[in-house]
Amino acid sequence: MKAVQLKQVSFAYNKFDDKVLNNVNFFINYGEITLLSGVSGQGKSTLISIISGIIPNITNGMLTGEVLIDGKSIIGQRLATICKKVGIVTQNPDNQIIHNIVEDEIAFGCENFAIEPSKILDRIENVCAIVELDKTAKTRSLSGGQKQRLITASTLATGQKILILDEPLANLDFKSAKLLMETLELLAKAGYAILVVEHRLDIVLPFANCVWDIKNGSVNKVENKLDYLQSQTKGIDYNCNFKSISNIILRLQNVSYKVKNKQILDEINFDIYNGERILLLGENGCGKTTLLRLIVKLIKPSKGVIERIVNEQNLKKIDRNWFKTIGIVYQNPNYQLFMPTVEKEIEYGAINKEYANYLIDIFGLEHLRKRHPQSLSEGQKRKVSIASVLAGKPKVLLLDEPTVGQDYDSLCDLVNILGDLHNQTGNTMITITHDKRCAEALCDRAILIENGKIKEEGDKQFVRKYFMNLQI
Repeated sequence: MKAVQLKQVSFAYNKFDDKVLNNVNFFINYGEITLLSGVSGQGKSTLISIISGIIPNITNGMLTGEVLIDGKSIIGQRLATICKKVGIVTQNPDNQIIHNIVEDEIAFGCENFAIEPSKILDRIENVCAIVELDKTAKTRSLSGGQKQRLITASTLATGQKILILDEPLANLDFKSAKLLMETLELLAKAGYAILVVEHRLDIVLPFANCVWDIKNGSVNKVENKLDYLQSQTKGIDYNCNFKSISNIILRLQNVSYKVKNKQILDEINFDIYNGERILLLGENGCGKTTLLRLIVKLIKPSKGVIERIVNEQNLKKIDRNWFKTIGIVYQNPNYQLFMPTVEKEIEYGAINKEYANYLIDIFGLEHLRKRHPQSLSEGQKRKVSIASVLAGKPKVLLLDEPTVGQDYDSLCDLVNILGDLHNQTGNTMITITHDKRCAEALCDRAILIENGKIKEEGDKQFVRKYFMNLQI
């Protein structure tokens, strides 16, 4: 039975003539996992907003065609009525988290659905076990991947039979991603209708019963999953011409970070050389993002020192020059985008207007120049946030999950741009990614962190072996 069906659906946002969706025919069945993938910024989020009732109840525009949820037209249905049937996990988990404690966050949705208190407690226990979360943990202390799992748990606990997950694997390590897909498979077999919007096809496709591809406002059913997988998951090669210089620019000595009784990083020791590209590997919550925050000096180590080395002199104190020479791209681009247009965002910290225009061009953002950054898709926001940091020509570039929200072609373009700019400027790059397609292309040296400690280091072959072992 069809849980969702769109018949000849078209949509254009208010004040825009171009249709985001054009004569779309699409369906989701109960008992199946449906995958929707395709080019970034082409209408996936709009399609989700229509199914979930956000369009036209909250977001206005011209909607034509027929939209059926559980066999009934959405016309005249209140958003609250649709929400009881359709649960959604958005791309940005921070936008959905309200409470400070994990169990309170999960209970919140259940309480709104008037579920009995005794049943709520059981559901909290069950979903926390499924996604492997501590119900007593503080939500602000969770990593990006753990937050994604929390929102998924909150949605599962409410019991809606139609579940939509928008880029649910974006910040998840392989183990967590596989665990989530296995859970969704069990739910589908129990009669749920699952829609997953995702670019990490190598993980999702083996679980998908039905696959749709979106491009230029059209949605088409994919008949051959294997061909589609091979076309979208090839490894990306990039030859780095810039050779790192032997002088050390940063030294981490016995660096530890602890919050109350929780040891996040423990005795981290390594040197960072001028012009090298480092990849940080490890599971969600192992301390990778915390390490970036320590390096950029947003937080201080509980123990140990991070020394900046200039002309062979150790500088332990923070100075203004440090913040001019280092740039960080956060896991969540919404934390960085604050100007009224894409153009002004990239010009804000640029060395000059000409360089800002150059980056707008190579990142393919010309058609978005006058758009508000917060109006863009998550993949487009990611490009803008990276371009805005690169505009200042930082000597040290820190990238936390920079490839999230990118379709395969956009991912290839992004890796090539980062590589070309690295060759031009000789910057030092430190990257966190769970995306095996681009991991090797973004590094010369890899560091594996496990339980807050450095477990192992290696080169590109080590990265390849790491991801192969994950899949075994």
